Amino acid sequence: MSKEPSSSLSNTARATGSDTGSQAKGGSKLEKKQSIKQKYGFIPDNFSSLEQVTTALREAGLESSNLIVGIDFTKSNEWTGKVSFNNRSLHAIGDTPNPYEKAISIIGKTMAPFDEDNLIPCFGFGDGRFSPWKLNSNNVDSSFAPYDSSVELIFLFIYTATTHDQEVFSFHSDHSPCNGFEEVLACYKKIVPNSRLSGPTSYGPVIEAAIDIVEKSKGQYHVLLIIADGQVTRSVDTDDGEMSPQEEQTIKAIVDASSYPLSIILVGVGDGPWEDMKRFDDKIPAREFDNFQFVNFTAIMSKNATISEKETAFALAALMEIPFQYKAAVELGIIGIPNALTTLFCIPSICFYVLSHFFKWPLEKRRSMGQAKKIVPRPPPVPYSRRPVLDREPTHVSSPVLDERTQACPICLTKGKDLAFGCGHMTCRDCGSRVSNCPICRRPITSRIRLFA
Repeated sequence: MSKEPSSSLSNTARATGSDTGSQAKGGSKLEKKQSIKQKYGFIPDNFSSLEQVTTALREAGLESSNLIVGIDFTKSNEWTGKVSFNNRSLHAIGDTPNPYEKAISIIGKTMAPFDEDNLIPCFGFGDGRFSPWKLNSNNVDSSFAPYDSSVELIFLFIYTATTHDQEVFSFHSDHSPCNGFEEVLACYKKIVPNSRLSGPTSYGPVIEAAIDIVEKSKGQYHVLLIIADGQVTRSVDTDDGEMSPQEEQTIKAIVDASSYPLSIILVGVGDGPWEDMKRFDDKIPAREFDNFQFVNFTAIMSKNATISEKETAFALAALMEIPFQYKAAVELGIIGIPNALTTLFCIPSICFYVLSHFFKWPLEKRRSMGQAKKIVPRPPPVPYSRRPVLDREPTHVSSPVLDERTQACPICLTKGKDLAFGCGHMTCRDCGSRVSNCPICRRPITSRIRLFA
């Protein structure tokens, strides 16, 4: 009788000990993961030469990397070169390379030794297009007198935004990657004349496109190079403690990307400002590792130094954190996905977890696989054709309509028009106060008139 309680206590002790051991093992894994996250939660800039960076990449085991390029085609490119690019559009194609061409070339020369296949997926975002818009003859009034009355269908090529802050377009219509940075530059130069700059600005779509590529590659390590002229769109109506929809979208995409072997480098070209991007670089919470690096291209290239020294300084700043980010991805166990497990819907859930346990994948990685948003890029802009110019505009034209006839600001495309220029065109007060030329007719702004509802 007296032994029963002892036996019971012994069994209880063994069970408790077993549970404690199990919890300790689980706790140990959690502690290890937290330790890794803390170790790579903020990565300082530790190198002083480009040779040190490339050596560190080799020592970290990075024998090859895959590059992805994203280019900003938002409207602010038209005026953010006022100081840094002689008041020209940052996308101006001419005898001298523009900031986008320079940044692409420098990174290309630096990263080429690490890109074995030399295939580079390229995307644009923030653009708009001229798209065909149909008018039936019964909706056409005397404004269309120059046309034959027997014509039943008229096509007008009217600007309609496409990617905005929601999508990306590929540099090739078949979504194939560019073969080397020479082709990246060649495609870029072909696309620019056919592009209509638009907005708002969000880096979310291009980051999501990069995540999709990483997942399709079976977890190979990638570097996403985003070249942009401005910060993520933030309306003046957004309170200090709040975020705009574009900021929320961008931050979510950066956090999601930290579950994948993907480093993000944002290269800022033009006059800025860049205060918010510095905040993005260092203060985004809840990431598996610090996967985002901001580099001020303009500040580096305006230094009093030789061209070679400035190019080296830029490449160093852009690639400074890559060795640590790669090591973080290795230690977190998010690099490499066995071929048999790449398509989740082909594997029953229980089999997937058994196989993933066999391959010793972290639970978080098992959950993240197959969860990437499937991205289908739009085709690149192409040359458009237009009918002869009409003597008068139609009076019964409805949406979609030209920029200057919409109620939204033609710059940010989010706020209403409440500021008029001397030329008669309008924008919102926030955007209108920052431009020196009308975004519609390009005339110098001589006067601004505030409008009240």
